[in-house]
Amino acid sequence: MEDVDKLLLPEINLETDDIIMNIAVKKDYSLIKDLTERKKEFINDLKSFIDEFDETEESLEFMKYYDGF
Repeated sequence: MEDVDKLLLPEINLETDDIIMNIAVKKDYSLIKDLTERKKEFINDLKSFIDEFDETEESLEFMKYYDGF
């Protein structure tokens, strides 16, 4: 399997008042022909990604950044 760093992946930059998130998408959404369904699948995957991150030790370590303030 090709190293992820060498792949040309589609990217999206999401920004709100509080967060800037840069995302490289590995999944091939072109397999979903209907645009509305494709969007739903991406949003569901994005929500799942956030839920999975919430359950990791990394999420706690990330929040510890603010302990020193």
